[in-house]
Amino acid sequence: MAENEPRRKLPRNVRVVAITSFLTDVSSEMVINTLPLFMKNVLGVKTSVIGLIEGVAESASSLLKMFSGWLSDKLRKRKALAVLGYGISALSKPLFYFARSWGVVAAARWGDRVGKGIRTAPRDALVADSTPAAQRGHAFGFHRAADTAGAFCGLLIALAITWFLQKGSGELLGGTFRIIVLASLLPAFIAVIVLALGVRETPVSGAARLPKFAFKSLGGDFRYFVIMVGIFELGNSSDAFIILRAQERGLPVAGILAMLLAFNFVYSAVSLPAGRLSDRVGRRRVLMAGWAIYAVAYLGLAMARSTAHIIVLFVVYGAYYGLSFGTGKALVADLVPAESRGMAYGTYNAVLGLTDLPASFLAGILWGGTGKWGGFGPAAPFYFGALMALLALLLIARWRPTASRP
Repeated sequence: MAENEPRRKLPRNVRVVAITSFLTDVSSEMVINTLPLFMKNVLGVKTSVIGLIEGVAESASSLLKMFSGWLSDKLRKRKALAVLGYGISALSKPLFYFARSWGVVAAARWGDRVGKGIRTAPRDALVADSTPAAQRGHAFGFHRAADTAGAFCGLLIALAITWFLQKGSGELLGGTFRIIVLASLLPAFIAVIVLALGVRETPVSGAARLPKFAFKSLGGDFRYFVIMVGIFELGNSSDAFIILRAQERGLPVAGILAMLLAFNFVYSAVSLPAGRLSDRVGRRRVLMAGWAIYAVAYLGLAMARSTAHIIVLFVVYGAYYGLSFGTGKALVADLVPAESRGMAYGTYNAVLGLTDLPASFLAGILWGGTGKWGGFGPAAPFYFGALMALLALLLIARWRPTASRP
């Protein structure tokens, strides 16, 4: 986009989807951040069962993203699947209020992730279909900023409710969690209504042909990009390990929650300008900057000696998210034809989700070990993450995609 070209208003669909994501994340982050505490403190669920619930939920969601994206290409419609997915997630939330066993919690959590799996790829494809190529970075950056602002607000509301009801209590109480669940319902259902009434179906351009449900059909540029992302994500373990690292360095719970708020603030603040920048200088360069910041942050986390180091590095880590997530999604739209975007987004999001399990499992082994394996200490997962990020950076630096901007 030229410097003197006036900035165009984002399309209606992009703005409506952003509002929907904001409201959904306000709702979801209230519950997701307190759910593990509810299971452990109130229901007495073992950490191994908590891990199993989360692992199954995320894996199922990741696989559904690919199928749902392909189905939206086949139907040549995105809206219905997106509304269905948000609706399923909203309907699953009241189950958390009535949960008295881990089985009910698992059903609610899996229902929420099924909804996310159904909606994510069609929603991303809808944003791409609704936006001119020269404005896609701006659109996805705006969406990520709204999404993360919702997460920030949701976390803040959950903290306010917890503080008001429990003051300085060390463990989460069942009554507090159920109040949080009730507070989460209104934004969840409003989000579905906003999407259903506000979004207009956008015709899918390109050849009217039945898309193949095959990775090879998405083209060489996209396949290479996904492989690079997979390499990077293999070292990108759950952020829970950063929280554990902060605690290991002596940061109290209140400090950890404040650190999370600062992280989300930076993530949201960086996302929009990063998206606009990718429209001007190219997606690859902005993505490289994000991965480079990640490598520096992870190397710093490995070498951190104080809580101050952890806090500063985690806030810097928020800039990696802001630079990378919206830009990566805009790049996907650049690399594939319009009629295959649904499956492309499904595949991309599936890779992000499916690598979470091996990445976090490997990080756990490197940190604490199991049997005769691993146990190299708290710094080990972060050294490994920095190494994988540097490898992915070398690959993307040599990459010259034929189907996208530089």
